[in-house]
Amino acid sequence: MKNLFIKSVVLVLASAATVHASAQTALTLHDCMEYAISNSTKIRIQQAAMGDAQIDRRDAALALFTPQISAQTYAYYNFGRSIDPQTNTYFNTTSFHNNYGVSAGYDLFDGFKAVNNYRISKTGMLIAGSQEKQVEADICLAVMEAYYNVVYYKRLADVYEEQVSVAEQALVKARRQEELGQKGHADVIQMEADLADRQYDLINTRNQYESQKMTLADLMFWPVGEELVIDTSIPVWQQEQVASESVVDFALEHNPAVQIASWQQLNAQRELSTAKWQTLPSVGLYAGWSTSYYTYQGSTTAAFQDQFRNNGGEYVELSVSIPLWNRLNKQSTISRKRHALEKASAELDQKRRDVESEVRRAIQDRDGAATAYEQACRKAEVQSEAYTLNLKKLEQGLISPLEFQTATGNYLKAQADEMNSLFKYLIKHAVVRYYNGVEYVNQ
Repeated sequence: MKNLFIKSVVLVLASAATVHASAQTALTLHDCMEYAISNSTKIRIQQAAMGDAQIDRRDAALALFTPQISAQTYAYYNFGRSIDPQTNTYFNTTSFHNNYGVSAGYDLFDGFKAVNNYRISKTGMLIAGSQEKQVEADICLAVMEAYYNVVYYKRLADVYEEQVSVAEQALVKARRQEELGQKGHADVIQMEADLADRQYDLINTRNQYESQKMTLADLMFWPVGEELVIDTSIPVWQQEQVASESVVDFALEHNPAVQIASWQQLNAQRELSTAKWQTLPSVGLYAGWSTSYYTYQGSTTAAFQDQFRNNGGEYVELSVSIPLWNRLNKQSTISRKRHALEKASAELDQKRRDVESEVRRAIQDRDGAATAYEQACRKAEVQSEAYTLNLKKLEQGLISPLEFQTATGNYLKAQADEMNSLFKYLIKHAVVRYYNGVEYVNQ
């Protein structure tokens, strides 16, 4: 035991030497959630998706409200036979041609494609925002579970440390009583075995504590090599009763998963509407201006400035495109979009059913965990009193070490069940509050 204590002290000192200044303060559950959100790669991926959605909305707005404008120029030499633009006759000579032009076009009617694309892009922004909230919620829930696991094993390790200390003191006293003839050697051996069991449980619990702390650090993207220190105090028991139907109704309207499915169905309806309108003619308005400059080998032509001015011309064009036969491509597109709408509608119905089931299950689990915790508290209280009485009996020699070992095991199990049921309740309670509109990070 002395060697174990020395190793623990060395480990603590070595860890303290590498602790960053920001990690010296114990982090609460709220701190861990905020750190995980601000450093998670999943959030960065969703932020990139949000950036893409913003670009899609900008492009859709420009396509809806602004015309297409382009400018072009070209220059080329012609060797051999060509047409004289002045006489419109053929001649053989080397010539140089240079053209400039500016054109603009706007779709007056495109089957409401630009309008629907703009609406779809706005909904895409909402979908990207809800997906980011959904990822944040998943991260916070995972961090919460890992955090409570760390607290659980830390508090359980404290209980085992206390039991190891009691077992060591009892063994010292039993050996003294054996020397005085008050106890048999078998009782001393049994108490040594009991101490070995307690030390073994303590080591396993500490290992679980370190493992869970590594899991929490990974979820938070905590810097490798820096000690993660969290607040391991027992959270306050709190009970909140809410009507199941009100939570279900709120979740079906505001839960990100339901909202995403609903917006996806809306976009599917818009895409189907766009595909149907594409069977109608499209109308476009176009305008442009162009000019040119040319020279011929061996002949005199006007200066560049004069030709640039004199050769200029403008045009205005109104075009109507009527789809007659495109190998049923438009009809196939309509069928696909109709199937996509049916799929999106089915997915929305399924998601609403899933969320409603999850909410009702979460409320049931929370109420069951609350009842279990209350019972665990009563059991822990009784087992604690029984353990205290049996410890006194052991000191007075009224019970055997084996009987005391059984009482100690019951006491430890009651302590573990009490903490475990508390943390289960806190997680279920947080899930219900989340479905009722309170974000995990704000709880």
